[in-house]
Amino acid sequence: MDLGGQDSFPEQRKELVSWLKKGGYIRREAMAQAVLRVPREQFVPPRLRELSYTENPLPIPGENATISCVHTYCICYEALGLEEGHRFLEVGLGSGYGAALAQEVVGPHGKVVSIELDPRTYRYGDANLKRCGYQDVVTVQGDGSEGHADMAPYDRVAISAACPWEPTAVMEQVRRPGGIVFPLGGEGRQQLMLMEVDEEGRWSREALADVVYVPLRGKHGWHS
Repeated sequence: MDLGGQDSFPEQRKELVSWLKKGGYIRREAMAQAVLRVPREQFVPPRLRELSYTENPLPIPGENATISCVHTYCICYEALGLEEGHRFLEVGLGSGYGAALAQEVVGPHGKVVSIELDPRTYRYGDANLKRCGYQDVVTVQGDGSEGHADMAPYDRVAISAACPWEPTAVMEQVRRPGGIVFPLGGEGRQQLMLMEVDEEGRWSREALADVVYVPLRGKHGWHS
């Protein structure tokens, strides 16, 4: 990919979408359009901005905080079947980029709620969203391992930190039918899990991929 500086960012987004489609990470046009519309460079620290469209996690303000590779968001949202009109909970606001992508997909008739434990990371992600015009995203500073019951139930949920066990506290906030995706495991590689619930409350589970995420903190995380 041509890293030609800020003037080339729109072209880099197009190249990235093409690569994501070829790799099978993007399957629906709504996801492709979301990646094209969200200026990822605005969610990356200025000193790293030229690396915005490389497929590498990049550090952001906060304790052990990163902005994930674009393909990981696509894997999660495509597996969930995130679509227009959904109410979506993201555990781990981070840079705000994932919430922006989700808002583009769910559209004006949907709702995105994103919760972040780390105060410094929360301020960074919230400021990025507001600066880029995503005022409709609801951001919350709090313990995401407990979900956010005030706005439940959610059609879809994505947890962007590695869980030590199935996140039952958050699963209780998933609408029937609905789905949740989360990394499961400790240090090193984890398994990205998709769990779906039917109208009778029966859960199914599927391992999607090996992934590497930071550990989930909070009451139901690795560090209380």
